[in-house]
Amino acid sequence: LRLRVERALRDGAAEKKRKDTNPPEQRRPRKSDVVIGGSSWIKELYERISMVAPTDVTVSITGESGTGKELVARTIHNLSTRYEQPFVVVNCGAIPEALLEDELFGHVRGAFTDASKDREGLFSAANTGTLFLDEIGELPLSLQVKLLRVLQSQEFRRIGDDRDISVDVRLLTATNKDLDKAVASGAFRQDLFYRINVFPLALP
Repeated sequence: LRLRVERALRDGAAEKKRKDTNPPEQRRPRKSDVVIGGSSWIKELYERISMVAPTDVTVSITGESGTGKELVARTIHNLSTRYEQPFVVVNCGAIPEALLEDELFGHVRGAFTDASKDREGLFSAANTGTLFLDEIGELPLSLQVKLLRVLQSQEFRRIGDDRDISVDVRLLTATNKDLDKAVASGAFRQDLFYRINVFPLALP
């Protein structure tokens, strides 16, 4: 235990020194930030993360459940210029469809029966930071249209509101579904797929 604590303190001091001397775009992911291993695909993953993290490009992370998609998303955020800003996670498959729009975009007072006060959505909560939409393949078509608008204009409208709200959010997405097949079947919008699939990362 003592050795682990000493190592943590030593690593923390080294990390602080590195942050003080290196601008965000020069920082590189540590292996412990993502997964441990020395195989060629892990090395390639580190390189691709280092390449995309300093940008504001939308990243689509694909892979089966348990392959570390959220860890990869967190690493991208931590190595970006937004690393001191919020990192907000939304599991699109865990929130009922009827509540998901309110969760993402919020509402104004009186928008529906139980709306006794204004509510900030998660897009607003992630302003200046990163929003990670996990299991985006579960997003209903009606919300896909609204998400597409946010990506195009960086604006959205809360439920019941009559004005648009501007946000500065970097979007990262993940799914264990084959979105190509979802597009072909009509379950996922092709224009949204192109918007989120700018920089794909596939995790075996």
